[in-house]
Amino acid sequence: MAFIPILVMALALSMDASAVSLAASASGQVTSRRAVFRLAFHFGLFQALMPILGWFLGTTIQPLIASFDHWIAFGLLAIVGIRMLRSGADQSPSPHTSDPSRGWTLVMLSVATSIDAMAVGLSLAMLDISIWLPSAAIGIVTLLVCLGATWLGRCASACLDRRAQWVGGLILIVIAVRIVVSHTA
Repeated sequence: MAFIPILVMALALSMDASAVSLAASASGQVTSRRAVFRLAFHFGLFQALMPILGWFLGTTIQPLIASFDHWIAFGLLAIVGIRMLRSGADQSPSPHTSDPSRGWTLVMLSVATSIDAMAVGLSLAMLDISIWLPSAAIGIVTLLVCLGATWLGRCASACLDRRAQWVGGLILIVIAVRIVVSHTA
């Protein structure tokens, strides 16, 4: 597979993760450099590993995954989005916000944004294309795009203040709905 199509595929697959990174950063939940790197690294890692997993699973499990993968992604993103909306609605001076770059929230977001990458791995297996270069490119591109998105989110956070929680939560819910609509249409 040529490098340009791999790069385009990597950019396309990184869009959900970058939108989540932007939302998390704009909401003020990801503030330290360490948290930014953790979020981007895990998104890149999962985006790199899921195509490999899909490739190894090959065509045997594809019919099982295709029937409900979009609902899993929807559920995970909707849960995190609703939590962000609730946090934004909290009127106390310092609302409790969980750091999405830690724990189960990070795992849920990483899985939800990389399920499509597993489907790409399945497709590449069916086409008998080696997975290693595309997988590495997908992971590296996602990491870099997510780093940029968190920087943009920080800039937006200064303008949005408390409303950033709402914006971030709504973005995650819109992504979740878009995933379901694209798979059911």
